[in-house]
Amino acid sequence: MSAMAALRREGKRFATLLPSHSIRSSLSSPSLDQAPVGARSISTQIVRNRMKSVKNIQKITKAMKMVAASKLRAIQTRTENSRGLWQPFTALLGDTPSVGVKKTVVVTISSDKGLCGGINSTSVKISRVLSKLNSGPDKETKYVILGEKAKAQLTRDSKKDIEIIITELQKNPLNYTQVSVLADDILKNVEYDALRIVFNKFESVVSFLPTVSTVLSPEVVEREAEAGGKLGELDSYEIEGGDTKSEILQNLAEFQFSCVMFNAVLENACSEQGARMSAMDSSSRNAGDMLDRLTLTYNRTRQASITTELIEIISGASALTG
Repeated sequence: MSAMAALRREGKRFATLLPSHSIRSSLSSPSLDQAPVGARSISTQIVRNRMKSVKNIQKITKAMKMVAASKLRAIQTRTENSRGLWQPFTALLGDTPSVGVKKTVVVTISSDKGLCGGINSTSVKISRVLSKLNSGPDKETKYVILGEKAKAQLTRDSKKDIEIIITELQKNPLNYTQVSVLADDILKNVEYDALRIVFNKFESVVSFLPTVSTVLSPEVVEREAEAGGKLGELDSYEIEGGDTKSEILQNLAEFQFSCVMFNAVLENACSEQGARMSAMDSSSRNAGDMLDRLTLTYNRTRQASITTELIEIISGASALTG
């Protein structure tokens, strides 16, 4: 009887030392994946779910990088060719941002989609600075916005100063006809002395240059030419045909704005795709680094769980045989 009583006491001691579900999971389960969810397996389950999420994110970012690279190749050649449109106007009418005017219209060009770095924030910041520099008691500044991202940021604090908002401009492949129609609508619906187009000029996949181009109204151009400033050389040209100087300047100003707008939209679209490529590449590499850390954490947690269960089994067996 004394031997049976001692065996019962050892059995009760082992039962209090090791829970029954741990014994079953250690002996009957071939892997940790089939173990019941308990205090020891919950941490590995969380890590596995996190690893699965990071892998899915990495697949998405890699796909977005490839799509951005394809769009960049398609638009880069058109962007480089469009630079030759506005250069003759710059040589003739100049680009004089320092000319003092009363009515300024800031044309902010941005993207409709995000995940492309800080190009949209940069354009909005420059637009706000231009608005402050051209504000005063006798001055007026208005906004014309192209793109959903600039609209979302500028409507927060400058909603009353926004004249026109154009979105989904890049939904279809751009051509000069579309942009010239938009430029004509802008000129018909806003009063201006100077149009300041804010965009990001494409330099390389990892680099873009925030740029401001200025287009003066025909009246201001004529005034500056008569004053003998930087536009004083216009008087040296001879006018042929029945058009007057004012009519020719009107046509030149409208044509200059449409050409500058076309180039600015393409430059900004090219910068957007390059910035998205860089952003998605960085995100993919960060996801890979996080996946490596999670894999190491998962292996350590799994090894610690197995080691703990082995120690409990050995301790229980030693208690029974001891």
